[in-house]
Amino acid sequence: MTIIIGDTTSGLTVEEAKAYSIEYLPQIVIFGDVSYRDDIEIDTDTYVRKLKSAKSLPKTAAPPPALYHPIFEKMRENNDNAIIICPSQFVSGTYRSALTARNDFPDLDIRVIDTKFIGPPMAMELIEAKKMADMGVSIDEIENHINMLNQHTRLFALVDTLEFLYKGGRIGGASKIFGDVLQIKPILTVKDGVVDVFEKQRTSKKAITRVIDVVESEYSKDYQHFHLAMAGNVNLHKEDIEYFQREFSERLGITDFPLFKVPPAFMVHAGPGLIMVTYFTV
Repeated sequence: MTIIIGDTTSGLTVEEAKAYSIEYLPQIVIFGDVSYRDDIEIDTDTYVRKLKSAKSLPKTAAPPPALYHPIFEKMRENNDNAIIICPSQFVSGTYRSALTARNDFPDLDIRVIDTKFIGPPMAMELIEAKKMADMGVSIDEIENHINMLNQHTRLFALVDTLEFLYKGGRIGGASKIFGDVLQIKPILTVKDGVVDVFEKQRTSKKAITRVIDVVESEYSKDYQHFHLAMAGNVNLHKEDIEYFQREFSERLGITDFPLFKVPPAFMVHAGPGLIMVTYFTV
């Protein structure tokens, strides 16, 4: 049997991962000298409260290799293999941690995939991979399918501020526009695993409209996956989320809108004001 392994940077909740029987690891959020697992020790609302009173920005750490070991030991007992679906190695140390853990079990067939994304694309692929595994599809076919999906994945993000990405060193080419952040609303994307600027717009409304236009031109109805994700208080971006949903429903006929709540480790680098749109292209 092929075991599917993910982590909280995908945006799946712990409950959702359990419902799909996906093995799920945490990221580590660090406030000062105190560390928290973001699956059981800190949630999004608690993180936002702590951030408001923090004297400095928190940090994150990937799941240590040792957290994979119990999963691998059980795999050995059951003669299973595994696929680990990881965030981009350019924004997280999870991929390297998974490789290190795999090297401790050289007798097992463990495939580690760098999706070159973070957030909802991983969630979609974890669910897709798990469904295939449950159908008895071979590990080679699952791995090939996930790699193919990565080639057809698009992600756009709108943030209230680039401060968190800039200070955390996760912004890549977008850093060149940090000085203009008060005058523009950048549309961010992920290119070759690195956060970068897709376009710059003068207002939030224009940025949202532009994202909708691009999605309409690229969205593939052959892959019925479409997700929105947000960080922070839902009410702060309620109108924007509802506008996305209304436009996508009218233009693309999409009626199901899974809305992920971005986990704390993600918010450390993106900030509490974030909307993400993820889909598969033709």
